[in-house]
Amino acid sequence: MRQVLADFSVSISELKKNPSALLAQASGSPIAVLNHNKPAAYLIPAETYEALMDMLEDYELAHYIVTGK
Repeated sequence: MRQVLADFSVSISELKKNPSALLAQASGSPIAVLNHNKPAAYLIPAETYEALMDMLEDYELAHYIVTGK
């Protein structure tokens, strides 16, 4: 079985019932969306996603500066 990398997890059917309530309950923490008890996706707040994309862009820029690739 694959490791679940979140403190909160829900089934896809639970997510469909009331996604807003689940997001509120998680208080900004990632939510693992499970399909047959295996992670199918992770739901993260928009702010977290945006911060991750900024960090990835910074990493790629630094890598390009160092390696030229």
